[in-house]
Amino acid sequence: MVESTEETIAVDPVETTDHDLMLAVRAGEIARLGDLFERYHRPLYGFFVRLTGQRTASEDLVQLVFYRILKYRHTYRDEGKFSAWIYHLARKVAADHFRKNAHAPVSLNEPDDLHEVPDHAPHAAEQAAQADDLALMHRALGALPLEQRELLTLHRFHNVHHEELARLFDCSVGAVKVRMHRALGALREHYFKLRQERAA
Repeated sequence: MVESTEETIAVDPVETTDHDLMLAVRAGEIARLGDLFERYHRPLYGFFVRLTGQRTASEDLVQLVFYRILKYRHTYRDEGKFSAWIYHLARKVAADHFRKNAHAPVSLNEPDDLHEVPDHAPHAAEQAAQADDLALMHRALGALPLEQRELLTLHRFHNVHHEELARLFDCSVGAVKVRMHRALGALREHYFKLRQERAA
């Protein structure tokens, strides 16, 4: 009897981890990529929208990430977290996008599909003020260099920890913290500058 060289991994998409799903994809169970898509397409879309300010392009970039997962599935390793690996691919896809569209300005003036204003807000005027502040924050984020936008987006919106960021950016945890501090300082500076311009 000849044993199969392809490893088959039985996984339940509801209870299994991202890592186990990816191991199944790597082993040839391509249908499991659909389960990963269901888990990650919205977070990836949010990541790309915050970097590019372009909804349609962001949808295309999400598709490209999953195409690359399929193409490079054999490069996935058992160490680390799947979320760090997928955001590593996403950063490469974003870098390619910006290389091809170097002339296109980044405008993050449309945050409406990235958050929901709670229905229980006490007053419509307060809601409007919060929406204005959020719009300014997105404009300030768009004014930052790409690496700072990536750092802040991954850490603040996608809860990627310093250790994972260090692997993603190929530096020490200490260097990540320093870069994060500088990025936050630059974000605050741009934000308050925009507020002053609005008030003038």
